[in-house]
Amino acid sequence: MAETTRSDGARRTQADRRARTRSALLEAAARGLSTYGYANLVLERVASEAGYTRGALYHLFANKEELALAVVKWVEETWNAEVGRLVADEADPVEALLTIARGHAVYCRRDVARVLMALRVEFAGQDHPVGRAIAQISGEFLAECADWIAAGRRSGAIPPGPPAEAMARAYLGALEGVTIPLAGHAPFDVELAERAVRGVLGLPPAPITTEPQAVRASTPPPHTDTEVHE
Repeated sequence: MAETTRSDGARRTQADRRARTRSALLEAAARGLSTYGYANLVLERVASEAGYTRGALYHLFANKEELALAVVKWVEETWNAEVGRLVADEADPVEALLTIARGHAVYCRRDVARVLMALRVEFAGQDHPVGRAIAQISGEFLAECADWIAAGRRSGAIPPGPPAEAMARAYLGALEGVTIPLAGHAPFDVELAERAVRGVLGLPPAPITTEPQAVRASTPPPHTDTEVHE
């Protein structure tokens, strides 16, 4: 019994090490894909930045394509865990769309968030496994957004306009157009992401809740007359 327990413990420890190695390599690869794209991704650099050897990487991933596909899946899973769950039980379609915008802005504070957009652009028009995987994820997201938009129109919360499918693409474009360049600029990234998608959806603008530090710092203090008159 003791020997079996030690054997089970060793297997768990080995599985934990493998999971940690895989996670570190996926995150390093996601950063590399975001920065350099697929064509210029160097696997040896990915391994080095993750703190492992190239051999450790090839022990888990056969080649660059397999690694990139794993990254795409990993980003999808982390996004669903951090953003998608926020609207899992949301019944109000407008609030769902706004919550996604705010949550995506927070997710984009990570330096791996733009990997799907970068790869979607790189593989546009190509029949490639990575491009197909991204197209599937994007298609599912756009279909869900279109359903929310259609539901919002039926309730009268979203005004009439172009087809829901076109609106969903505009929603995604506005969201990526704001959150990627503003990544890390909290809290303005969240506020501006919501304002951008409100504009696309035809909703009233949200009130401004933040004030730039530079404006506050440059505002002169109230004038006080300290001159002494005799």
